[in-house]
Amino acid sequence: MVATLPEITALLGEPRFNWSDPAPWIELEQELGIEFPADFREIVDAYGSIQINGQLYLEHPAGHLLHSLGETIRGDLELWREEDMAEFLPSPVGANPGELMPVATAMTGEAVLLRVPDNPSSPWRVVVQEFDSPAWTLYEMTFSDWLLAYLKGRDVTVCSRNFAPDGPFYEFLP
Repeated sequence: MVATLPEITALLGEPRFNWSDPAPWIELEQELGIEFPADFREIVDAYGSIQINGQLYLEHPAGHLLHSLGETIRGDLELWREEDMAEFLPSPVGANPGELMPVATAMTGEAVLLRVPDNPSSPWRVVVQEFDSPAWTLYEMTFSDWLLAYLKGRDVTVCSRNFAPDGPFYEFLP
């Protein structure tokens, strides 16, 4: 199952970014050699570069240098390709089948990565890595399902109700 944008909006609130120009995505996808999953693109296009619950950072490819998905991915790929960092993930980072593409971070020390499917008909999966330990968790769910679980307060590694005791919220990144 893939959670829908209306399900996410019902918990997070109405999106106010509503990006419709595919050019930044096309440019980033051509550079990286992948096509991001539609649910991830739809959510990021709706909300833009935001911080959710004062904790989870999502960025848009049309963002400025401080909060640009492309800039963040480039830096994270470089970081995760370092020899001493690679051991903290279940597979290498990159755009090939089975590899991991970093797409989000959390102020609580986690990295959210999407596992590139082994074949085009397979779904993308979410891997969350905890920077303060060698632990990582593979979630057999799409990005939208993972985000919906997070918004509902389920333990998907990046989850602390202390940051949103009154329910999910978001704010634009400056």
